[in-house]
Amino acid sequence: MDNNEIEINKPKTNKKSKAKMMSLKIIPLGGLGEIGKNMTAFEYDNEIIVIDCGLAFPDEDLYGIDIVIPDVTYLIKNKDKVKGIFITHGHEDHIGGLPYILKQINIPVYGTKLSLGLIELKLKEHAILSDCTLNMVEPAETVNLDKFKIEYIRNNHSIPDSCSIALHTPVGVVVHSGDFKVDFTPIDGKVMDLQRYAQLGKKGVLLLMADSTNSLHKGYTMSEKTVGETLENLFSKATGRIIVSTFASNVHRLQQISNCAVKYGRKIAFSGRGMENVSEVARELGYLVIPEDMVISLDQIKNYPNDKLTIVTTGSQGESMAALTRIAASTHKYIQIFEDDMVIISATPIPGNEKAVSNVVNELIEKGANVIYKSIEEIHVSGHACEQELRLIQALLKPKFFIPVHGEYKHLITHAKIAQSMGIDKDNTFILENGDVLELTRNSGKITGKVPFGRVLVDGMGVGDIGNMVLRDRKNLAENGIITVVIAIDRRNKVIISGPDIVSRGFVYVRNSEELIDEVRNIVTDVVEKCLDKNITQWAEIKNGIRREVDNFVYMKMKRKPMILPVIVEI
Repeated sequence: MDNNEIEINKPKTNKKSKAKMMSLKIIPLGGLGEIGKNMTAFEYDNEIIVIDCGLAFPDEDLYGIDIVIPDVTYLIKNKDKVKGIFITHGHEDHIGGLPYILKQINIPVYGTKLSLGLIELKLKEHAILSDCTLNMVEPAETVNLDKFKIEYIRNNHSIPDSCSIALHTPVGVVVHSGDFKVDFTPIDGKVMDLQRYAQLGKKGVLLLMADSTNSLHKGYTMSEKTVGETLENLFSKATGRIIVSTFASNVHRLQQISNCAVKYGRKIAFSGRGMENVSEVARELGYLVIPEDMVISLDQIKNYPNDKLTIVTTGSQGESMAALTRIAASTHKYIQIFEDDMVIISATPIPGNEKAVSNVVNELIEKGANVIYKSIEEIHVSGHACEQELRLIQALLKPKFFIPVHGEYKHLITHAKIAQSMGIDKDNTFILENGDVLELTRNSGKITGKVPFGRVLVDGMGVGDIGNMVLRDRKNLAENGIITVVIAIDRRNKVIISGPDIVSRGFVYVRNSEELIDEVRNIVTDVVEKCLDKNITQWAEIKNGIRREVDNFVYMKMKRKPMILPVIVEI
């Protein structure tokens, strides 16, 4: 056995099953046509392996939802076949779903050192670390199962220890790029292993699944080092505190910020739960190197002059509860904006977040800060490959089949066209949807079915217990408000004892709408008295009558449809 291969216990081969199963199944469970919750299952005979297990953050229409994770019903039904989850890198959209999924189906997890460090942190928070099996894999190492060999190949991304995966199967080699870009001058000096890509291409690659996030962008993605040059220039000019907001997981960016802070004699404080956690793990594992005496806690910043401080914080996307947003709103416990502060937002707004980021920028500027963002300086570069890098990977691997992954539908379509322009047969290019089952042999590929798929909504401690009905009600409450009708009835004597009392929330301000409220009260009284006169004493029927009549009246009067909630108290 080669030194860079990991052997694990192999199940006995079922020859009868092997004769029946001659194709490899590729089943995306998340991450296609959307941003986040990346997860793909690969099945051959009696084995299934999974690449990545991410989460997505909710859209605006998912009221009150914290995160979205993949539906793993198919994996649970086939849990005896599932041999492991193989993580490409430590970003939330690739590891964030693990704590929730491992509670449903506890299987081994494989990943590189930093990825596992971040995963351990999550599993500790969910109090399941001791129940889970984590296996560290180095780049260039291979994990051997019975039907699959899973080879890790170093690539470059905005987080260290990022890898592609070459999946060696009985029908051929599948290369899953993971998130990547081709950076010839990475911060850690560890260049993407293009040589291994070329070797695989020479031997023959059956299928390439490649990152499509930046497929709409021409040319090449800039090296992370270009940001370092801009940062150093800004640090040299600053006269007060420097507050830098970036993605917590962008450890290379954190290293460059720290290098500049150390060079100019500035103490470094990390703000925001995610930033504090990631920086601590990265420092412990040696991926973020900062002299011990240069790092201080937030409650210590008051002890240092402004020109000797750098604060690194979350909130580059304008998230409502993130540290930078609270700083801008003057609600942060330790940090208030001073007029000589320089605030650097070292990230590009994710589509949909532009307005929130703009609001934060405006608030910071109003308070006197000098705000630097991408429109002003080259303060951010992407971690994803642009068109020419995607073409390079196609040229090196020369795959027979191609599936674009990671990105919205427009990115997948554009990447498919790029692949076809590089010689991939159109019939061999598959734009899959989540839940599709693609069956591949050495010579053919076709979509043969569908497995259960979808989004599982996480709301606080509840996982999957929020359905369309609840979301519809939340949407209605958010857009139209609620009218609560409280009335006390003597069922025996069939008379109204008190009320109806009308309570409005999010619909109209009662004190300014007394005439409308009186009309609603009269309608409710009329409905209830008619029901009682007809000897109708079933509360459900009376409530339905109240809802119907009040709803019709309010819509005719206001062209609004608030939620009507009747409450009947029996005396």
